[in-house]
This record gives sequence, C-alpha cells and structure tokens, in this order.
Amino acid sequence: MERRVALKNMGLAFGYTVAAPTLLGIVQSCSSKKVLDWTPEFFSKDEGTVMHTLVDILLPKTDTPSATEVNVHMFIDKFANEVLPIEHQDFLKMGMNNFTNKVLASAQKEALSELDEEDLEPVFATYLKKRTDEVEEAHEKALEAYFMAVEKNDGSAVLDEEISCYSFANSLRDISIWSYKTSEYVGEEVLAYLPIPGEYIACEDEQTLTQGKAWSL
Repeated sequence: MERRVALKNMGLAFGYTVAAPTLLGIVQSCSSKKVLDWTPEFFSKDEGTVMHTLVDILLPKTDTPSATEVNVHMFIDKFANEVLPIEHQDFLKMGMNNFTNKVLASAQKEALSELDEEDLEPVFATYLKKRTDEVEEAHEKALEAYFMAVEKNDGSAVLDEEISCYSFANSLRDISIWSYKTSEYVGEEVLAYLPIPGEYIACEDEQTLTQGKAWSL
C-alpha cells in the first residue's frame, strides 16, 4: 500500500497503530487521574493547556461529557509519549509548533499561556475545513515525500507549514474522536454496550436493536 493511502486510511498523520492491550492500558492509566493533577509527559505544560482547550472545542460538554471530562487530552499525550515512534513524535511536535505559531500570530500574542478558546477556535476551524480532492491529494503526496525523506535521514525532509497545520488539526480531530469513543464512560453509558454478547440477529434495523446508537468498541 502506498504511504499516502495508508496515512489517509488511518485518518491521522500520527501514522501509527497500537495493539489492543497497549491501547487499553493507556486508557486505564488515564481514567484514574484528575484534570487538575495532570502533568503532560510528551507535550510541554503550555502545549498541554492548548491541547486541553482544543479537544473541548472539538467535543464540548452537551448531554454527554466533554472530551476532557473523559481524559481525551491525557490519552493523546500518553499515546504520543509511549506509542509513537520517534519520527512521528517529531512530526507531531512540528505540527503543534506550526499550528500554535499561526494562532499566536493571528491573536497577536506572545506566549501559549496567553491563548484561550477564542484565539484557538477560528484557526482550528480553518484547518478543519473540507479540502478539495485536488488539494487533499497534493497534501498526501507532500506527506509521502516528507516521510520518505525522513527515512533517508539526509536532511532533505521539509514540509510546508500550511500542510503541517492541516495535518495536525485533522489528526487531532481523528484521534480525539477515537479516544473519546474508547473511554469507559462513553463506551458504557453513551454507545450501545453489551458486555456479554447475546443472540446474533442478522436482519434487524439499528433503530430497533440499539435505538440508533453505534456499538461500543
């Protein structure tokens, strides 16, 4: 499979998959911590604060918990620190840096600690907008070329900052949704949850079986 196809299919330029036991271990280690006690392991303290705000912009509190209430920000930090290979860690840091620089410039502020939701939301929304098929294909090709250059390790790995920001924003959206749906509360209380599988019903509509809810992973 071509690298750009793999990246697209994974839906996140973090570009890595993890075995279920490892994933569950990360989820469980996050679930016991309180937000106020959290110290990022991968991101800096100020980057962690930005991440905390971004995931709640994506998944705010409604009739279900917000992303941070189920520790999505902690999961992402721990996943990046414990699972991602070094080249993808570097890619994530580059994306975060380029993205936050765009926000600082837009908000005319000097430090990440000064940024709030009003500063982050419009820039985030810009990079989450649907791209044309042509632009998306061009971005995928640029990502492919970038990672091939990284593998060569000859100093030729360069990626346009705009592409990096698009990649960061879309990757963050995908992994936030993934980790949100994987959380214990959402899995058991929001999605259709059946800890002990029952009878197999092949020909029935979703509304009747689960009131329209997706099954918990």
